[in-house]
Amino acid sequence: MGVTNDLAVFATGSALIPDEMSRFTRFSLFDWATVGLAGGNEPTAQLVRKAALAEGCAGPATLIGGGNAAAATAALVNGATSHALDYDDTHFLHIGHPSVAVAPACLAVAERENASGTAMLNALAIGLEVSCRIGDWLGRSHYEAGFHQTGTAGAFGATAAAGRLMGLDASRMVHALGLTATRAAGLKSQFGTMGKPLNAGFAAEVGVTCASLAAHDVVSNPDAIDGDQGFGPTHAGSARQFAWQGIGTDWVFPGVSYKFHACCHGLHAMLEAIRNLRGDGLTADMVKSVRVWTHPRWLAVCNQPEPSTGLGAKFSFRLTAAMGLAGVDTAAIDTYDDAITQRPDLVALRDAVTVVTDESLADTQTRVTVTTTQGGVLECSHDLAEATDPAMLERRLRGKSSTLLGDDVSGALWQVVTALDDADDLAGLTSLLSR
Repeated sequence: MGVTNDLAVFATGSALIPDEMSRFTRFSLFDWATVGLAGGNEPTAQLVRKAALAEGCAGPATLIGGGNAAAATAALVNGATSHALDYDDTHFLHIGHPSVAVAPACLAVAERENASGTAMLNALAIGLEVSCRIGDWLGRSHYEAGFHQTGTAGAFGATAAAGRLMGLDASRMVHALGLTATRAAGLKSQFGTMGKPLNAGFAAEVGVTCASLAAHDVVSNPDAIDGDQGFGPTHAGSARQFAWQGIGTDWVFPGVSYKFHACCHGLHAMLEAIRNLRGDGLTADMVKSVRVWTHPRWLAVCNQPEPSTGLGAKFSFRLTAAMGLAGVDTAAIDTYDDAITQRPDLVALRDAVTVVTDESLADTQTRVTVTTTQGGVLECSHDLAEATDPAMLERRLRGKSSTLLGDDVSGALWQVVTALDDADDLAGLTSLLSR
């Protein structure tokens, strides 16, 4: 039970959480709460919350948008709600969205256990790290076989966070993770349906349920993760053994990438490059032609050449490039409507964009060149995996939150999250989430 035991020891141990990890844990909690509140009116969010409330059995855990439920149910609802907009954080090592599975489970159990803000933050940090390590271990073969790491790896991270808050020892955590191995699930075939955000919700619920069962001495196969018929071998895992190197001393979660544009993450490196070019003085009327280099993998994801709907716009290199060049606010959710695809100035810019593949580029990288009407060539490259100045990252996260929630709610949320270390309970956070 090598992998399971090592994860259990890490999840229940006293590893020192470095300042950088603490900072990014808070950033992700703030971002998760932001997109959760912003997504509360999405159809998926409304329906899963309605289903939970219809059970008529209130519990100790807060539902985003109001109401209470049992911890496992709240984790499911809040996980689906916070992934409804697909605007939450991404980790390219994890190959998925870590916070939408781990944070809902962590919050629900922290409420049930009357945990302090510090205890919740520590458990969240542990869960996020476990999720990323499992996602890395499963690798791209798992993803390309049709599995969604947000739901699969995310369930293990949710279990680690929930179990830590329940006070599981390493032995019980082994069983909790083993139980998770027989329940973790999530398919890419759900993309484009309500099933995709529910992958995150199910992962969060699995974490609470499996940790709770282990807390009541339910046992499982300790080799259920990496044994001969364990989760990895039966789910096309790559078994990337170096994924475990340095766990507890070297933290990989701070490599997380935040979405600052309300569209497919495959477009974000390009939009950041265009943002930098505009910062250097480029304007739309200076553009003669544009070339965008990207990894060929993204062509099957977000290369709709001439979208006619707002949803299609979110998956179009050419149109979002035009939007960025024209200074359209690509962070605002309501920007992406059908009308934006027909704007004459944007259509003209769109038709000046050519997308080129380059296998030497990582998933996180892009290169953009703009030939100007004066005959000059401007170039900018961007890599989403590059470290970002924390002060700048904070400004952008707070700006995104203000755009989605308004200055008053966003400001209050930031104050609550940054003061959690001094909070005896989570009332400040849950009161905002239940608005």
